[in-house]
Amino acid sequence: MSIKKLNKMGFPEKYGLYDSDNEHENCGFGFIANIKNEPKHEIVHQALEIVHNLDHRGAIGADPLAGDGAGILIQIPHDFFKEEFLKTDIKLPEIGNYGVGMIFLPPEKNRASSAIKSVEEAIKKEGQSLIGWRDVPVDDSVLGETVKNNAPIIRQFFIQKGKNTKTEKEFQRKLYVIRKQSLFLLQEELQDDCDDFYIVSLSTRTIIFKGMVLAPNLSKFYIDFQNKNFKTAIALFHQRFSTNTFPSWRLAQPFRYLCHNGEINTVKGNTNWMNSRRYSMYSELLGNDLKKLWPVIEKSPSDSATFDNALELLVMGGYSLPHAMMLMIPEAWKDNSLMDPKRSSFYEYYSALMEPWDGPAAMAFTDGVQVAATLDRNGLRPARYIVTDDDLVIMSSEVGVLRDIPEHKIIQKWRLQPGKMLLVDLNEKRIISDEELKDNK
Repeated sequence: MSIKKLNKMGFPEKYGLYDSDNEHENCGFGFIANIKNEPKHEIVHQALEIVHNLDHRGAIGADPLAGDGAGILIQIPHDFFKEEFLKTDIKLPEIGNYGVGMIFLPPEKNRASSAIKSVEEAIKKEGQSLIGWRDVPVDDSVLGETVKNNAPIIRQFFIQKGKNTKTEKEFQRKLYVIRKQSLFLLQEELQDDCDDFYIVSLSTRTIIFKGMVLAPNLSKFYIDFQNKNFKTAIALFHQRFSTNTFPSWRLAQPFRYLCHNGEINTVKGNTNWMNSRRYSMYSELLGNDLKKLWPVIEKSPSDSATFDNALELLVMGGYSLPHAMMLMIPEAWKDNSLMDPKRSSFYEYYSALMEPWDGPAAMAFTDGVQVAATLDRNGLRPARYIVTDDDLVIMSSEVGVLRDIPEHKIIQKWRLQPGKMLLVDLNEKRIISDEELKDNK
């Protein structure tokens, strides 16, 4: 098949037997967390080192500097941003009272200006206040020539919680609406799909740095990583191998809540079921804002991105993050005589509300306060973890991703089992076992 034309996302247009909706992927992933919730610059570099060590999980094309994508998701580096705003007359609010958006803008200047305008209009419409914009310093010399052709303009925007928004969770829901409405306003103005506009993350707790870079070059591409005030207590990391896909900036991982290794084989059916509930769905928390969110599933051929979209709706609707993951990736509960009857009843009840997102999948996920990982019911993807005596948890798709941890510092070493979950709660500053987590549901 000869490639006729690429769209704004960098994918070939539908042609002959090719359709980007049928693409799948297989990757390296995981998380690193300080159990005591102590933000450190070292954790950023450890996450970047792990991404580097997972280089074999990715792919390289004919262009030697073009990769399938790599990235990390971290807590908002509050001290770093405070330092950055000292250069201006703006005083940054305390953490939780502002949100940070990471955005890929269209490379064409007029379209980028329209995108910025749509973001600012959405912020105003939802009763929040724009603090300002920041250009993200990058070194594009590490990008391949084929990647530079569709590289986005990368910026950050900061939103202060509005006076009529009482809690941080309510503010988070408003940020969700702002993100969705920004795209709809831009589509209305430009009268096209606006595939070259993408808000990577918009949250009061987390931020994502990712792109179509080789794993060893991620640390070089984002210059902010070198600042000693750039700190986090957790990091999700991901190296993409798009098995049958075409790479793109927006489909590099992590996504807004998760990173994923494997495939969701039922994704088309899951998407159809989500869409079928549009007019019967109700949320006391989202209220009238619910109708502003459709289509919930973004235009994307990635099963991981689709899963993330659905997970986000459940969390914004009031489910806790682990609860939502249990709905979407349930254990093998049916006719399981070894499972506690109460847990089996839990899964049976929710099976009437949400179809399982089935397939060989390993997920790492976080909301910035809890960080966790889970396996599908068959356990068909590897996920191993260690706990050290200095309160570090490292979970990854393979062992040995950090080479400088001596054996005597490791106090626990194990693997995730089928359908099980490993969770680190940064508020409680401890690891919560699968049994405790699910017995309390």
